[in-house]
Amino acid sequence: MTDTAAKPITPRGNRWVALAILLIASFMNLIDVTIVNVALPAMQEGFDATSAAIQWVVAGYIFAFALGLLPFGRLGDRFGRRKFFVFGIAGFTFASALCGVAPNMEVLIGARLTQGLFAAMMMPQVMALMQVMYAPHERGMAFGMFGTVVGLAAVTGPVIGGILVSADLFGLSWRPVFLINIPIGITGAILGWKILASTGGNPAMKVDIAGIALSMLALFLIIFPLIEGREMGWPLWSFVMLGLSPLGFAALLYWTHLRHKAGRSQLLPHILVSSRGFQVGTILSLVFFSIIPGFFMIMALFLQSGFGLSPLASGLTNIPFPIGLMIASTLQGQLGDRWLRQRLVVGIGVMFVGVILLQMSIAGIGDTIPEHAILVPLLIMGLGSGTSIGVMFQTILTTVPAEDAGAASGTLQAMQQVGGALGVAMLGQIFFSILGDAGPGEHAIYVEAATASITYQLVALVVVALLVLALPRARRNHAAKGAAARAEAAG
Repeated sequence: MTDTAAKPITPRGNRWVALAILLIASFMNLIDVTIVNVALPAMQEGFDATSAAIQWVVAGYIFAFALGLLPFGRLGDRFGRRKFFVFGIAGFTFASALCGVAPNMEVLIGARLTQGLFAAMMMPQVMALMQVMYAPHERGMAFGMFGTVVGLAAVTGPVIGGILVSADLFGLSWRPVFLINIPIGITGAILGWKILASTGGNPAMKVDIAGIALSMLALFLIIFPLIEGREMGWPLWSFVMLGLSPLGFAALLYWTHLRHKAGRSQLLPHILVSSRGFQVGTILSLVFFSIIPGFFMIMALFLQSGFGLSPLASGLTNIPFPIGLMIASTLQGQLGDRWLRQRLVVGIGVMFVGVILLQMSIAGIGDTIPEHAILVPLLIMGLGSGTSIGVMFQTILTTVPAEDAGAASGTLQAMQQVGGALGVAMLGQIFFSILGDAGPGEHAIYVEAATASITYQLVALVVVALLVLALPRARRNHAAKGAAARAEAAG
């Protein structure tokens, strides 16, 4: 593996304050995916909206976010990462305000699409800046804290959303779910411009318009049917689109090869496409992140619809997961860049044990959920996840030249979104196929459906472990390869 960023770029202020800005922006973006779920019934009632329209409040954000990640990651490499981060967080804040004052469903959905696009402008710059601002021995702490933010956002979103909607602040019902972003976003944009490192961009890098179009087409062909297919009963067009998606990615890779041969800049740098470590890493990111979002969707339905818990109580039940995640992420940060593969294998193993214990605990539930029945398994899962997430990103990005960190970050996060959509589709299909027409309170059916759907996580974790073993071993100070990468990026 190539050791990138031998000389870290120094921000204008304290580097750990700069990291805090990046993490706050990340949390604001990631939590927006989950916090909205709790507010959906109030939105639907307030606008008298159809179920299809209300679904696009969530799906539209994910869709726009995933499509924009790869292009904006590369554009950040070209025009400057700090600039794109600040523009992204400012646009995200404006779109949040528009969501909060939306007079009808059409405006709300349009504002959510806009939110997703600006989030895609902001987020690839986060990991790219982390990669170039910190020396290898410091990245463990930075990526460990990023892993904490990922897990916290996944679980605390429903809790915060439940509190805001239940409070009905100033009679605004669900609107504070979006309006809360405004002061955070304004502060983040101002501090980001003043404190973050200015990478300056790479004027020699040309914008690959055709590559951008092909990447968006390929992602559209896979994400749209995953979002809409299950809800619409998997019509024929959904399978046709999924079948065409590999052709879209093949066309993108072929175009990348042609650009490389012609000595022209590529959306996906050829050194990434040809790197075995990055190839395995992108698949690893996809499979790993298919585990968590779908799982918490199933848990919310299991606890709320199956056993009558309120949204707030359901969110609080999941609290052991982020507690375990924070503990493990903090410990991982202390280890820096040592034993990355080994720590990743350990984290996946701990997650596997936690999932098995959770499946056994749920299978033994009767008409009531015993106190503490699922708390210990969730804590163990959190410990495993906290051990894995930051280390995984750190391991994969270590293979990437600093010049291409934005493109690599955008690619990994795009695959993360594809993985999330895949996991929701897979777990949802298993869960709802068993649930059938069961109504609230039919405990035995909900237990059976949840137990069966969790099997997907076990299979996915085995695949993740095999992919980790397939990652090439790190080789430090590989100067020749790094120099070749930098020479190619300049073209």
